[in-house]
Parts: sequence; C-alpha cells; structure tokens
Amino acid sequence: MSDAAHNSLVAHQFDDARQQQEAATVGMWTFLITEIMFFGGLILAYMIYRNQFAESFHAASRVLDVWVGCFNTCVLLVSSLTMALGVRAAQMGDRKKLVLFIIATMIFGAAFLGVKAYEYAEKFEHHLVPGPTFHFHGVPGHEHAPNAEIFFSLYFAMTGVHALHMIVGLGLMTWLLRKSIKGTFSKDYYNPVEICGLYWHFVDIVWIFLYPLLYLIDRS
Repeated sequence: MSDAAHNSLVAHQFDDARQQQEAATVGMWTFLITEIMFFGGLILAYMIYRNQFAESFHAASRVLDVWVGCFNTCVLLVSSLTMALGVRAAQMGDRKKLVLFIIATMIFGAAFLGVKAYEYAEKFEHHLVPGPTFHFHGVPGHEHAPNAEIFFSLYFAMTGVHALHMIVGLGLMTWLLRKSIKGTFSKDYYNPVEICGLYWHFVDIVWIFLYPLLYLIDRS
C-alpha cells in the first residue's frame, strides 16, 4: 500500500496510523469491559435465583437438550479459530485467505443462530416461553418445579441477548468481507480486522460461560 493510500485511512484527529490503532484498540477493550459488566449482572442474577430456587432450576435445566448446546459450543469454538486465522491472514497481507476465513466465520456464526432458532421454536411449541401460556411439564422424576418460569425467563434473557450480539457480529463480518474484497486491508493496515476479532472472541467466551450454567451445572 502506498504512503498516500495508507495516510488516507488515518482519520484527521489522529497524528498517525499507530495512534489511530492504539485508540481503536483501547476503545474496543473499554466497550468489552462494559459488556462484561452487563453479562456479569445477568449471570449474577441467575446464580442468586438458582441458589434460592435450586430444585426448580435443577428440574428446568434438565429440559434443555445438552447435546444441542454442545454442538453450538463446538460451532463457536471453530468460529473463533477461523476468526483468529483471518486476523493472521490480514497481518500477512493475504487477501484471499482473509476473505475465505471471514466467510467461514460467518457460516459458523449463522449455524449457531440457526440452531438457537430451532431451540427457541421447540420452547414455544412446548409452552416454555414465560408468559400467560407458560406450562412446565418437566422430565420424569423432575416434574415439581413451581419456579421454573424464572429459570426460563433468565434463559431467554441471557441467550437472547447473546444471540443479538452474534447478529451484530455477523454485521461486522459482512462489513469486513466487503472491505477485504475491495483490498482495503494489508499487512500495514489490518487493525479493523483485529478489533472485530476481539468482539467475536468475546461473544464466543460469553457462551462458554452460559453453556455450563444453563445446560450442565444442574445435571451433576
């Protein structure tokens, strides 16, 4: 990339590309800290209610399909790998590999959302969505759960917000893909790929916490 082209990518408020890169990185980490506090609040609420209504949460959790959750966990772990490989390709200035890995990341992200939509549809079908039609049947040996609706309220809140973050992530991947096809990124300018990669990895890490909390912890 020529110096003129490189300088054109530096916003007017920054002295040089290095300062712009550092500011963008700090900005993303600051944003992710606020996200940690947000999801941390949801997880804390879950833990408090689980401690208070342990029997109901135990019964409600066993309704979730642990293997579906496991599949989605594997999908996100692979998507983190393809994202990391995409960042590496950007650092090496390999546009073809960058485009390939971004597309792969998007496919895995879309697969995750598709599986989550299947899970939600199943919950609607079995009247497990909190509201006037909510009705908990349970599983054999775990039918008694008077506070199961609280569990599913937190389930939909936590996984729903996470899914929304995944949709935002796919939007970022779409933007990166367009820029990559145009040849915007090079081994001298790849900071947007790194920044979007940080966001994607964060969303994946959140699921690593949600999966055992919602699907596994009450099966021991």
